[in-house]
Amino acid sequence: MKPSEIARVEAYLRATFGNDRIRIDPPKKTNAPIEVSIGDEFIGVLHRDEDEGEVSYSLNISILEEDLPTLTKN
Repeated sequence: MKPSEIARVEAYLRATFGNDRIRIDPPKKTNAPIEVSIGDEFIGVLHRDEDEGEVSYSLNISILEEDLPTLTKN
């Protein structure tokens, strides 16, 4: 992805979720994953797809089971 695309997607995510701490880091190598973070916390990977001239972006957020809170039953 071009830096201008990354900036536009980052601005969209920040406005949509009302969080200016959302950050998209340009990949260090060509074809490397594009990482999305909130502050210093990695939250997922951004993908760009182009099909028949239409461009879309998808954000894959992984949640580890070990990070989930324990809920008590009432």
